[in-house]
Amino acid sequence: MDVKSKIIDAEGFDRILTRMAHEILEKNKGSHNLVLMGMRTRGEFLGKRIAEKIKLIDNADIPFGVLDVTLYRDDFRTRLKQPEVSVSNITFDINEKDIILVDDVLFTGRTVRSALNAIMDMGRPSSIQLCILIDRGHRELPIRADYVGKNIPTSHNEEIKVKINEHDGEDAIYIIESEKK
Repeated sequence: MDVKSKIIDAEGFDRILTRMAHEILEKNKGSHNLVLMGMRTRGEFLGKRIAEKIKLIDNADIPFGVLDVTLYRDDFRTRLKQPEVSVSNITFDINEKDIILVDDVLFTGRTVRSALNAIMDMGRPSSIQLCILIDRGHRELPIRADYVGKNIPTSHNEEIKVKINEHDGEDAIYIIESEKK
């Protein structure tokens, strides 16, 4: 895989997360009924950062949890390599809450569908809103994000690589030329 371009640096990354936190608060008229769930792995770190920004803006601690959807994926049994299964960490009641589901890249929509199934197995929230850092298009399911950091249309031979400091040692977003399938 070859890096085609670096499209967002650390400063741009931070500006996007700040804007998204403001949009979440504006749409929900504050943070009083919100809970955040970050999808493992990078969505977890993005969600934590958004929760911190909301705390600075609205002076409110929002319940935050980590959602692992590996066992809910529709391709779980068909993958060639053994998937790495982690545990979700949701320590709060989601019933009648407005959930903000956070992930790094929205592509086909299948991971989000898996997340919706996992959440509904935990309870009955008032709403589920999707917060995505990068929407790259190519949806296979009728899923759209409520909050989008940046729309980056890609071809099928390109990928979006999100790097986040807590996991990858830097905050950046790259377009990668992938191998032809």
